[in-house]
Amino acid sequence: MRAKAVIPRQQANRDVDVAVSYYLSEAGEAVALRFIHALEKAYAHIGRHPAAGSPRYAHELNLPALRAWSLAGYPFTLFYVDNPDHIDLWRVLHNQRDIPASMQALDNG
Repeated sequence: MRAKAVIPRQQANRDVDVAVSYYLSEAGEAVALRFIHALEKAYAHIGRHPAAGSPRYAHELNLPALRAWSLAGYPFTLFYVDNPDHIDLWRVLHNQRDIPASMQALDNG
């Protein structure tokens, strides 16, 4: 089976940029690079195994196709939808965020 491409939405890219900036300023370059490496591993995993993510938030947010995958070693969760030809990465959110409020109204684009 061929892995699907993981395509982040603009907001997901912004989420990652904010996290990397935080780690660079507060924890240093090594921690920021490990964060990026953890993201790359997570992208590869969900690209190969899209159904591995939890549907928990799909039920809470009434977004039936939504999946969530926890980032190893960091307090972040990736929110995505499995499409036939790619993974649509919606958000990369810190676990302390108000997840429902952060995800509100994202189901249409």
